[in-house]
Amino acid sequence: MRHDGQTEPCPCRRALGITGRNLVQHLDTLDPWDVVALWRRSPDFATRATFLSVDLLDRQACATALSAIRGIAHVFFCAYSPGVDEFASVEINLRLLVNLIESLESNGFERLVLVEGAKWYGAHLGPYRTPAKEADPRHLPPNFYYDQEDYVRERAALAGWTWAAIRPSGICGFASGNPMNLSTALAVYCVISKDLGLPLRFPGKPDAFRALCEMTDAGHLARALVWAAADQRCANEAFKANKDSSGGICRGSGAKLRFVSQDRS
Repeated sequence: MRHDGQTEPCPCRRALGITGRNLVQHLDTLDPWDVVALWRRSPDFATRATFLSVDLLDRQACATALSAIRGIAHVFFCAYSPGVDEFASVEINLRLLVNLIESLESNGFERLVLVEGAKWYGAHLGPYRTPAKEADPRHLPPNFYYDQEDYVRERAALAGWTWAAIRPSGICGFASGNPMNLSTALAVYCVISKDLGLPLRFPGKPDAFRALCEMTDAGHLARALVWAAADQRCANEAFKANKDSSGGICRGSGAKLRFVSQDRS
């Protein structure tokens, strides 16, 4: 982001996932963002961003690769790596974040934007209250989002930078080779059903069919991340981001009718 007449690099971690990809593409439309994206492979889309191959689980390699990045304004952390269980997920995902932050701190940055998700509210454990709110209480740990945010709160207070957290729900959007995408899962299910000559049935239980669900458009999420990075009012706060053009809240019963309606048109 431009500061005192200069363009500052903005590191974006996991830049080819559904969140990072849409964020990088959105930043491409904004002037004067200068983006450094961290990922293990080259982008499959046109972008002004500079891509670096970095293994954030390797502390020394991370520090070496990131030491040359100067004048950082904002850091977006979109990374996720699953563990064999929830306890392992805490260790892995906290290490990813710690290695990134502590490798960049010596260069200085203004704000970290941490991408969380519906697991914060216990979506991976079963039904949870919807619409979820930022002030909803934590569930019984382990939950790597809790460890990440606790670390960020403590580290920021000591080091003098600010942070913001954005909590999307089920993310829908385009990303290549990324299975964590509700749109892709639904599309595959529809194609298989059609190929088998089956009617389009809701792929879940009756309670899920009637439940109030939250979804997040990937483009809306990208805009929310930039807002959280640039607006001073967002400093040291967490925000839900689950809206799209239709409001981001629906029921399976209504979603099925919309799919059928579109198929018949």
